[in-house]
Parts: sequence; structure tokens; C-alpha cells
Amino acid sequence: MANATTTTAATSGAHAPEQEGRIRRAMRNDKLATGILTVIVGVVMAIVVAMVAYILFQGVGQLFQPGFLTEASRSNGTEGGIAYQLFDSFYLLVLTLIISVPISLFGAVFLVEYAPDGPVTKIASTAIETLSSLPSIVVGMFGFLMFSVNFGWGYSLISGAIALTMFNIPILTRVITQALEDVPASQRDACLAMGLTRWETTLHVLIPAAMPAIVTGVVLSAGRVFGEAAALLFTSGMSSPARLNFFSLNFASPTCAWNIFRPGESLAVHIYKIYGEGSPEAQHIVWGTAAVLMICVLLFNVLSRIAGKALARRMTAE
Repeated sequence: MANATTTTAATSGAHAPEQEGRIRRAMRNDKLATGILTVIVGVVMAIVVAMVAYILFQGVGQLFQPGFLTEASRSNGTEGGIAYQLFDSFYLLVLTLIISVPISLFGAVFLVEYAPDGPVTKIASTAIETLSSLPSIVVGMFGFLMFSVNFGWGYSLISGAIALTMFNIPILTRVITQALEDVPASQRDACLAMGLTRWETTLHVLIPAAMPAIVTGVVLSAGRVFGEAAALLFTSGMSSPARLNFFSLNFASPTCAWNIFRPGESLAVHIYKIYGEGSPEAQHIVWGTAAVLMICVLLFNVLSRIAGKALARRMTAE
């Protein structure tokens, strides 16, 4: 017994330096990987901060010019303000969310709760992935041919909203699907054990439990839609009416602000149009519009975090 103990101790002592060497190498590799990842994240953050800071530095001053945010543009956008473009951007966003959120929500519920594992789920997932990978310029061309030409809507806000819906639906569907899948299966089982139907379980338990993640995804997708330009060039157009009447309810009037069949120009399209004309005296409007667009997108991101945390605290009672 003593010899066996001595042999074991000797063997352990022999392997100790080798184990310590492996531990040191593992720690060295871990520090190296951590350092590389830290540098990569730092570079990405520096690029983002520099881009945002440069745009704001160039354009924030224009925001304080009298009438820039409250007056209509003049002289083909080279003079005046961006009041109509700002309104059209938010109006397009609201129309897009009204169309895309219900479709995405019901599509995600079907894929998670009702669709059987098999060809239906695979085909739907493939279609969603394909639609999300389409370039926005292709979506804009399709929207122009389908809605503006075949449907006879011409350059209109509704054509632009449906075009934006086409690539917003895949994003929202994936977000809502992931949010529903993250709800613990025990909640489903408990509801079914109590005699609730699958629809009642989905409506009263699963969707409220996933609501914080859903709202976060909706707000983040809104930021992407708000800054889209390519799909709107061929659908909503590159101009707004010279005068909009916000108090008119004559939805057939071309000057009614709420008429979805009138042309509209978003902030991103406004930047593209003015910058493409190459007018030196209008560059301050380009930078001012870019600053407004950047601030709005940043606010969408901040709002998504605040709304997600507030809803999570309310839903979980924490």
C-alpha cells in the first residue's frame, strides 16, 4: 500500500509541470483572444462614434436656423426647410407599421404555434429569408411595376408604404418568432392543462409574455424603415406637394396631408435628390437633413431599450 501511494504521488508530481504549462497556455490564449476582440469592438465603436459625430457636427447648426424644421422646401429643395419631408417620413413609417406589424405577428404565431414541422415550415422560412435578403432597390422596382403601374397608384405614399412593408415583414417575423420561442414551454403546458385552447393561450399568455421583445423589435425595425431611400425612389416619388393642408379631410385632394395616394418625399430621398444635383449652396440643407435623420434613428434605438425595459418590468412585476 505504501509503495502504491508513493507511486501515485510520484506520477502526480511528474504530471504537475505539464498541467501547469497547459493552464498557462490556456490563460495566455484567453488573454490574447480577449485583447483581439476588445480591439475589434473598439474599432467598430470608434467608426460609429466618428460617423455620428461628423454628421452632427456638420448639420446640427442648420437645425437652429429659423424655419428649417417648420417651413416647406423651395426651389426644388435647395431653399427653405424640411417640414413636409419630415412629416412624410413619419407618415410613411406609420403606414408601414400598420400594414406590417399585424401580418408579421400572425405569421410568427402560425410558424411557432400552428405550423407542423415539415415542408410548410421549411418553405415559409425559406421565403422569409429570401425576402429579407433582397436588395431594397429591387423591392422598389417591383413596387413601382406592381403598385405604381399595374394598380395605377402612380408615385404615392401607399405604394412606398407597401414597398417598405415587403422587407420589413421578414425582420419583424424573425423577431416575433424568436420572442415567442423564448417563452418557457411550462407556461404553454400550464395553460393547456387548465383547459385553455391554443389560441387563448397564445392571445392571453404567450403574446403578453413576449411583448417586451416584440416592442423592441418593432421600434428597431422602425429605425431601419425610417432611413430607407432606395425603395422609395420608385414608389413614393422624389417630391412633395408645394402646399399641404393638415386640416383638410378631403382624402381625394392632392394637397390633403393625409391622402395616401399623393406623392411624398422622405428625408433620405430628400438627401439623395439634393446631393445628386450638386448644388454647392444647398449642401448645408443636405447636412441638416442628415443630422435630423441621424437623430431620429438614434432616438428609435434609445426608445426601443426604454420601452423594452419598461414593458419587461411591468410584465414580470420586477
